[in-house]
Amino acid sequence: MSSRDRVLGRVGRALADVTPDERPYEEAVGRDYLREHGHRTTEQTVELLAENLADYRAIVHRSDAEEMPYLVMRLLAAHGSREVLVPPGLPPEWMSAADPVRIHDRAVSTPQRLDQVDSVVTGCAVAIAETGTIVLDGSPDQGRRRISLIPDHHICVVRVPDQVVSSVPQALERLDPARPLTWISGPSATSDIELDRVEGVHGPRKLEVILLG
Repeated sequence: MSSRDRVLGRVGRALADVTPDERPYEEAVGRDYLREHGHRTTEQTVELLAENLADYRAIVHRSDAEEMPYLVMRLLAAHGSREVLVPPGLPPEWMSAADPVRIHDRAVSTPQRLDQVDSVVTGCAVAIAETGTIVLDGSPDQGRRRISLIPDHHICVVRVPDQVVSSVPQALERLDPARPLTWISGPSATSDIELDRVEGVHGPRKLEVILLG
């Protein structure tokens, strides 16, 4: 008998006298937790998102559709980007004024090749105001998970107010758990035992968020 069989056998014996819950999962699991901390207007929710994004050291910009291509162009130029990674479903007008060479998200692209790209521009699935978190789900305007983790500079566009929610429970209602979800709270950062902050270890060193609306 393997160790696995012994462990599963112990679990089975421990549960032998437990009456199974015949209710559906949706009914058996309580959903009466707090869904948001107080009521906010749409404007207040967007302001809270911007405040918490900045608190996590993301750089927040605001733009309308007309100004958007020129803002992206300026951000890429300021970063000195020569190549920019573009997911397949990114709205073409967002990049219509940008000069860098566009590298398209392809399955054959190796991590080494992606590491040579200066910037990536993506959309998002949802943004959470209370936590300053942006969630990507691999949709066409966001591309594969790795393209937002390897380049050093990430420009992420949040459509305001459609993609902004107050809380994590509200975000979960919009997300498909079967999709590859990437939760982003500021640029990549970690600390050693002496709390020396190091950025860019497991994601972009610089995160710029454009609130488009």
